[in-house]
Amino acid sequence: MGKRKRGKRQQPEEQSEEPPGGCHHYENGGEVPWDIQKYYGQRYSIWSLYDNGVWMTDDAWFGVTPEPVADKISQHVSEAAPASKSILIDAFAGAGGNAIAFAKSGRWKQVYAIEKDPKVLACAKHNAQIYGVESLISWFEGDCFEVIKKDLKEMAEGAIVFASPPWGGPGYRTDEVFNLSLMQPYSLRDLVEPFRAFTSDFILYLPRTSDVQQIAQSRNRKNEEKVTIMHYCMEGASKVSDGFGSDPLFLLGSAYRLNRLYAHTLAICK
Repeated sequence: MGKRKRGKRQQPEEQSEEPPGGCHHYENGGEVPWDIQKYYGQRYSIWSLYDNGVWMTDDAWFGVTPEPVADKISQHVSEAAPASKSILIDAFAGAGGNAIAFAKSGRWKQVYAIEKDPKVLACAKHNAQIYGVESLISWFEGDCFEVIKKDLKEMAEGAIVFASPPWGGPGYRTDEVFNLSLMQPYSLRDLVEPFRAFTSDFILYLPRTSDVQQIAQSRNRKNEEKVTIMHYCMEGASKVSDGFGSDPLFLLGSAYRLNRLYAHTLAICK
């Protein structure tokens, strides 16, 4: 995956009322670029405290986990995680949706959030202040693989890694079954191998159409247990695993439209 730069830990700081360059708090639809109008229209389902001054970059709208989904993921992971696990690492923090949800749960002694884009990181830190959890999150600017390998290596025994990577690549939006070896900029193997080298407890949030067979094949082959698939829905019932185990969990999601029902799938790979 090429040479990566080591991350730089971000210290807590006071945020100015005005967003820095590249960050925005849009107050009316006339300010919003056309390609994110539909996301802005659903802003209160993405951020319940949007009017309190949430910051976003324009690109961050495409990748942020809606608050109800982030809260449900956080709840299920918190309930299923072994008591010995007290640290949550959000490898692709983005504008902070998942990291904030994990911090709000009160389950984790510390949440570490990693984001390589300094503008998006500024948004995430500010948004954590809005939700009152800034003291529970330690921020790192840099490549998540290098930060985990270099800066957080001593945390491995007590940590769980959550990763919601970018979902790019040919066929992501059009294929009925998405080939995860073609996902960009990180394939399934690019993600699994470094995370597994750090801890056996990691979670990947992947496209709804992901090839489940590829996920099953990526499991720890020393363990012969089958993969368990679970579905999350924006509306209606959801099911959750009885146990966390000592192997990775894979969350499959989708590009969301909150006025419709979308499944989110959790696969526990043994």
